[in-house]
Amino acid sequence: QDKGTKMTEFWLISAPGEKTCQQTWEKLHAATTRHNNLSTNSKFNIPDLKVGTLDVLVGLSDELAKLDAFVESVVKKVAQYMADVLEDSKDKVQENLLANGGKVVTKDVLQKWQAKHEFSSSSLDAVPFLFKGVNQIDNDLKARASAYNNLKGNLQNLERKNAGSLLTRSLADIVKKEDFVLDSEYLVTLLVIVPKGNYNDWVKQYETLAEMVVPRSSNVLFEDQDSYLCNVTLFRKAVDDFKHKAREYKFMVRDFQYNEEEMKADKEEMNRLSTDKKKQFGPLVRWLKVNFSEAFIAWIHVKALRVFVESVLRYGLPVNFQAMLLQPNKKTMKKLREVLYDLYKHLDSSAAAIIDAPMDIPGLNLSQQEYYPYVYYKIDCNLLEFK
Repeated sequence: QDKGTKMTEFWLISAPGEKTCQQTWEKLHAATTRHNNLSTNSKFNIPDLKVGTLDVLVGLSDELAKLDAFVESVVKKVAQYMADVLEDSKDKVQENLLANGGKVVTKDVLQKWQAKHEFSSSSLDAVPFLFKGVNQIDNDLKARASAYNNLKGNLQNLERKNAGSLLTRSLADIVKKEDFVLDSEYLVTLLVIVPKGNYNDWVKQYETLAEMVVPRSSNVLFEDQDSYLCNVTLFRKAVDDFKHKAREYKFMVRDFQYNEEEMKADKEEMNRLSTDKKKQFGPLVRWLKVNFSEAFIAWIHVKALRVFVESVLRYGLPVNFQAMLLQPNKKTMKKLREVLYDLYKHLDSSAAAIIDAPMDIPGLNLSQQEYYPYVYYKIDCNLLEFK
C-alpha cells in the first residue's frame, strides 16, 4: 500500500443524467483520466427509491446528516478498539478491518453493499432500522470493551506488582521457603535490599549492625540492575535496632512476611486472569471484525441515501442522476477539484458566488459540509488515529 499516492479517502459524488446516465459516467471518467489519472473511479448505483414530498426529503436530509455522523463515530470506535485489543500487532489491524487501505473498500465493500442492500422501493424508510442496528453495535461494544478492559487492567496491576524495583515489587516468585527461618520463637529472617555499590560494606558489616545477628546467615537471593536482595537472620528483639543501623548504610529492610498461602493465591489469580484474557481475545476479535463490517456497510448505506435525497433536492424530478465513487490521488487532489468544478459548474449558476461566500445560504450548512455545484460526500476510511 503506497501511502504516497493512494488515499484512504473517497469522494461520493453525483451529477444529473445527460442524455443517459451512462454518458454522465463516461464524461466524468474521461475528464479525470485525461489529466494523468486524477482518481480511480467506479459507478455507484443507487436504485430509484420512492420519493415523498419535498418537505419529507428536506427533513430526511437533516436526519441522515445526524445518522451519518453517528454511524461514522461507531465505525471509528470499533476500528480503534480493534487496534487497542490487538495491542502489539497494530500492523494486523488493517487486515482485520475490511477497509484495508481503501482497496477493499472500493471493490469488496461496495459490491458487498450493493448485494446486501437490494433496496426495497421504500428504502427511505430504512433510516430508523439503520439507526437501531448501529446503536445496538455501539451498546454491545461498550459492554464488551468494559468487561475486557477490566480484565486487562486487573492483569496489568498484578503484572506491575511483579515487576519494578526490588524495593516495591512483589517477591512472591523470587523467595523460597528455605530462605527463611520459620516458626521460631526467637529468630526471624529479614529481607534486605543492598545497592550493588554497597555490597562489600554489607558483607563486612551485617553481622555487627546489631547484637544477636546469626553469623554467616546472609545470602544473595536475587539481583536486578541496581541491587541485591539478601536475607539475614537475627533475634526478634534486635530487629528494630538492626533496621535503624542498616538505614545509615543505605541497606533497606523490606517489610515482608513469608506467607505461602497468600503467595499461592496471588499466582493463581494471575493465571486465572491471564487464561480468561486469552479465552476472551479470539471471540472479541471475531465480534469486532463482523460488527466493523456491519457498521461500515451501514455507513455506506447512509451515504447512498444521502446522495439520493440530495440529488433529488438539487436536480429535481424525475429521478435522473448518476452516482460515482472517486478515490483521489493524493498529489493531485487540488487539480481534481478544478476538473470537477469545470465539468459541473453549469449546474449551479450561483455556485461561483457561493464558493467564495462565507455567508449562510438557507438549507445549506457550510460548517458541516463543503459546498460544490455537484452533490458531494466524503468517505474517509482512515479510521485509526495511531497513537
